[in-house]
Parts: sequence; C-alpha cells; structure tokens
Amino acid sequence: MAVTFADLHTADGLKALEQHLAGKTYVSGDAISKDDIKVFAAVPSKPGAEFPNAARWYDTIAAVVAARFPGKATGVNLPGAGAASTAAAAPAAEAAKDADDDDDDLDLFGDETEEDKKAAEERVATKASSKKKESGKSSVLLDVKPWDDETDMKKLEEAVRSVQMEGLTWGACKHHTLLFLCVC
Repeated sequence: MAVTFADLHTADGLKALEQHLAGKTYVSGDAISKDDIKVFAAVPSKPGAEFPNAARWYDTIAAVVAARFPGKATGVNLPGAGAASTAAAAPAAEAAKDADDDDDDLDLFGDETEEDKKAAEERVATKASSKKKESGKSSVLLDVKPWDDETDMKKLEEAVRSVQMEGLTWGACKHHTLLFLCVC
C-alpha cells in the first residue's frame, strides 16, 4: 500500500507524517528503505517538538545518512520545500547565472581559438627543427638467383640492369648469385 505525503514543508504535511509514524520507526517496513530517503529529502529540516514521532524518525534517518554520506549537501534545491528552499534559491540562481557565464570558456564542438592555433604552430615549428635532415635516398639489396647452374649470369645481369626508373641507380654486382646494390 503506497502512502502519499503532501507538503512536508508545512505543518499539515508534518502532521500527516506524525500520524503515520505513530508506533513505527520507519516509513515502510522494519528497516530503512528508499521510501524513508524520499520522505527525508522532502522534509526541509528537523520537525519541532510538536511532532515527536517525526522528529525521532528524522534523527534516525539523518544519523544513517550522515554515516554513509559524510559532509554537508550543497548545490541541490528541491522545488516546493518551503522557506528553506526559497532562502537557498537566491544563491543557487546566482550560481547558475555565473555558471552560464563560464560556459563561454567551454567549446563542445572543437572550434579552434587563436590561442589553440598559435600553440599548434609552435608545436609544428618545434617538430620541424628537431627532425633530422633526410637524404632522400634508399638502399635496396636485390638478390637474383638463377634456376640452375647453366644460366648465363651476364645475360641475367643485363636483364636486371635493363630496368630503368626515375632516381634508380644500379650499383656493384657479384656474379655468383647476382647481388645488386640499388640506390633510389
């Protein structure tokens, strides 16, 4: 059976909670539950002496919550929590307004700013100056082996050297297996 509490920030709401907690330690069941936490969150402060059951319940839940979550809660406002929320709403509204002003610094779409561009140019310049000068040449060793011992090695060397490409320079050759040093 679901119990509904309305306006727990008012005396009438606390009176309904007081009547429900008569003879009970918790809102529902014999142990603390999510229901207790929900109701606790809706009660802005400890009920007064005119509500002894609600005050006892509030102290019990507050002790459990304080043990599990040390520190003071800040930055959360619940609508309709009465005078306590109204007093906290003004600083929260100012904080939200300040937070909106700070959003200018956050760029979610990755647009580059002038500072980002300058930093990137400096990184590129630093990389370029630290790189070694490349000669632009590569050495390739080509090992050509004949099918059998009757292959004419001179003709085979001529066939290999007939390959011409831009930047290709053929080097020395040893005739026992035709090793060529190619500089590109």
